[in-house]
Amino acid sequence: MKYKFLKHTADIKFQAFGKTLEKSFENSALAMSNSMYEQKVKSKLKKKINVSGKNLESLLYNFLEELLFLLDSKGFFVSKIKVKIRENKNKEKNQTELSAEVFGDDAKNYKIGLDVKAVTYNEMFVKKINGLWVCQVVIDV
Repeated sequence: MKYKFLKHTADIKFQAFGKTLEKSFENSALAMSNSMYEQKVKSKLKKKINVSGKNLESLLYNFLEELLFLLDSKGFFVSKIKVKIRENKNKEKNQTELSAEVFGDDAKNYKIGLDVKAVTYNEMFVKKINGLWVCQVVIDV
């Protein structure tokens, strides 16, 4: 199972899973996209993104917000993604960095159902549970 949606009173809440941290982030992106559009999105276009965070939760937040920015500003809708995560141990910049190749299509080719306004820190976590990485996210719709 890549991800599952959980009950939430007003917003959308999901958990995404992966054998690696990178895979759990990739599946988080897919869960967020699937909350807006449930069918297959074509992989016609490719973008590269880079984000950083002071911890795994801020990295996940910044990553998902960057994907929303691509949708809102460039009309780019995600179909698949390949993530690489690395820690930067530089004394001045002790952050975790993420680079990703994002594949997708022009959003105007799809009838997007829900409008995701923002990613939230509400109930967010990134942790390893029983040997599996789990990301929990609540998105504001």
